[in-house]
Amino acid sequence: MRWNDWKYLIAYAAPLAALWGVFTLGHWSFSGIYVGFVLIPVLELIGPKSKENFPEELEKNRVADRFFDFLLYLNLPILYALIHFYFQTLQKGGLASYEIIGLTCSVGLIVGTIGINVAHELGHRATWHEQFLAKSLLLSAMYMHFFIEHNRGHHKNVATEDDPASARMGETLYGFWLRSVTGSYLNAWKLEAERLQQAGKSAWTWQNEMLRFQVCQLAYLAAVAWIYGWSMVPFALAIAVFGFLLLESVNYIEHYGLRRKKLENGRYEQVLPHHSWNSDHEMGRIFLYELTRHSDHHFKANRKYQVLRHFDESPQLPFGYPTSIIISFFPPLWFALMNSRVKRALSVPA
Repeated sequence: MRWNDWKYLIAYAAPLAALWGVFTLGHWSFSGIYVGFVLIPVLELIGPKSKENFPEELEKNRVADRFFDFLLYLNLPILYALIHFYFQTLQKGGLASYEIIGLTCSVGLIVGTIGINVAHELGHRATWHEQFLAKSLLLSAMYMHFFIEHNRGHHKNVATEDDPASARMGETLYGFWLRSVTGSYLNAWKLEAERLQQAGKSAWTWQNEMLRFQVCQLAYLAAVAWIYGWSMVPFALAIAVFGFLLLESVNYIEHYGLRRKKLENGRYEQVLPHHSWNSDHEMGRIFLYELTRHSDHHFKANRKYQVLRHFDESPQLPFGYPTSIIISFFPPLWFALMNSRVKRALSVPA
């Protein structure tokens, strides 16, 4: 491990800021938002980009270094500690409306970043305990079906019309939210039914992971009601919705308009580096555990975040992920910024 690798501790800035907001309240209630959508975008604009890839020998050492894994594991207790203190603070009452909104947005941001994003990384691992951690993180966002749909649906169908999580050129973020949220959920049920059918089993069995996920999520809400009171259930749902809409916003910018060609045999071409939008902004890369090097993730899904590579042929977003998400909230501005870039990216030879 190199001293430079301690930079990934910066990823804890947002959850710690949200925790600070829970205890200090006032305008600090929005602390998580300040970090995620103000501080990080500003630092990306003024900070460096990096196209560095690691030599093969160093890459092997980094893959074997457990430090990078433990950085991910620590997010589970941090996330649920934050949610616990969030509910406790709301229980006490006496908060101004803006403080409730600020806390909910800040905690929802963390549910989407370390909750779903870290779960995304761990969900591609082969060990049972890392997959368990992934599902536990997804529970906070009520989005456990992501574990099925992302791994077995999105990675197979990415950058095609068959993938609800690949945005079409000219599609607004808001239309995409509806299509991706519903389509991904329904597709997860379909994938599980197909898996069980191939094994000669009924879809309506406890071996259907989608059924187990629904029970887990209902049990989570019941636990919230039992521990903190029924009045906290709407807030549990609110931070979950904020979290998974943040995920879908990331999905939107990651593959916006990009499409794989359909071959004469009816199949799609192989997923290539130019089928994902990337960003080499250092701060965004650290903040999201290298998610912004998304092309390599799709090229080799089990490659760990600390060794994801830059490809020169990968299309680059003009801004980092957080800034791009903000721009996507204004469809005319997003289309003006991105549609010409999509056309240029689609002209890249396979």
